[in-house]
Amino acid sequence: MTTAVKPATDGMHRMALLSLLTAVFLGSLDQSLANTALPAIGAAMQRTPAESVWVVHAYQLAVVAVLLPLAALGDRWGARKVFLLGMLLFNLAALGSACATSLEWLAFFRAIQGVGAAGVMSVNLALIQRIFPPEKLGRGAGLNALIVGLGFSLGPTVASLLLAVLPWPWLFGFQAPLGLMAGLLARRYLPRTEAAKTDEPYDRVLALMSAVCFASLVFTLSAIAQQEGVVVVVGSLVLMLGSGYCLLRRQRGHVAPVLPMDLMRRPLFSLSVFTSFSAFTTQGLAFVALPFFFQQQLGRPPLETGVLMSVWALVVAMMAPVAGTLSDRYPPAILGGVGLSILSMGMAGLGVMSADVPFGLMALCMALCGMGFGLFQSPNLRAIMTSAPAHRTSGASGMVAMARLIGQASGAALVALCFNLFGPLGAGRAILLGAVAAGLGAVLSMARLRAR
Repeated sequence: MTTAVKPATDGMHRMALLSLLTAVFLGSLDQSLANTALPAIGAAMQRTPAESVWVVHAYQLAVVAVLLPLAALGDRWGARKVFLLGMLLFNLAALGSACATSLEWLAFFRAIQGVGAAGVMSVNLALIQRIFPPEKLGRGAGLNALIVGLGFSLGPTVASLLLAVLPWPWLFGFQAPLGLMAGLLARRYLPRTEAAKTDEPYDRVLALMSAVCFASLVFTLSAIAQQEGVVVVVGSLVLMLGSGYCLLRRQRGHVAPVLPMDLMRRPLFSLSVFTSFSAFTTQGLAFVALPFFFQQQLGRPPLETGVLMSVWALVVAMMAPVAGTLSDRYPPAILGGVGLSILSMGMAGLGVMSADVPFGLMALCMALCGMGFGLFQSPNLRAIMTSAPAHRTSGASGMVAMARLIGQASGAALVALCFNLFGPLGAGRAILLGAVAAGLGAVLSMARLRAR
């Protein structure tokens, strides 16, 4: 099994990178745009907040459901084809979302847009690995982490500015021209790659099992956090476990399995994936709980809360390329362990704060969190991608995205659970839980020194 990359000039290299990073930015931005716009969408369509949440849930469920099947398809078709298909669906669904006349149609197009975003996320790191030479892969991973962080953190600001002057459909409509540009550039400049050579047909039943398994996993997390009835929780849990068991049985012996257990048997790869899950669980806990913590428990006004949240995002953006360069020189196990230890300390410092703590000290703890997370992310991406064989880079890229999405979903669910268990003190308890999750991630990261 081989992977071929066409020779590229510096100009082609830059244009390929521009198309890829634009698509990654749009995918990250889109998630936080929709979250911020939910109140405006619900009011415009005269629907309840609970009904409006399906605009976000439809997108999340679609991404999680098809991410690994598309990553496996990338190993068969080639990452470039899956990326282009993802951009096509993303752009068409963005236009459909902008034109939707009911919440049901909007949720439908958001689900299609989630499939398109999954196509991009499932192979973007595989394409980064094609664009950058091995000695500069850490730098490429750093750029990818920087763009993901910028898109995620700028979403609320962009949404607020657009909603101040334009109706909500423009939140989706403005994405289409940028997505079209990225798609056209990708079609011309992205390197062509050979797929894995196998006569084994793509197993659609296996892809369906994977979709059911991971969609029901996210639904189960949400049901537990919201303390749904026993029938709902147990039913979704049984569905997840049953489909997961059937998935593992059916994919046994496949050359490019949908759930890449062949890669998870590699100690360095699996430890890096679980490290990523722990870190993104912390991020999910933090980004949901901190606004409530600052405003309700510490009595800070919304403007100060916005500034504090921006500190984390800005420091991550500054650290990402630095950490990427460092990962080309130093073991990702050490960089990740140090970074997640710093993140754990920052979260613990925030969790024990009282209302009389100075604003500067809060900002310092947020900067520590951003520094730690930024120091972890790029080296960890590099470790995952370099520990997979060349013909399985799409499968590895898919696991990177899956660890991030499941971690963020788990963090958000844990925040909801903390609110249900501890009431007004739930946000603070969730932040301390985030410190524990980051500490666990640091231990897993350092364990990779022996896995080498």
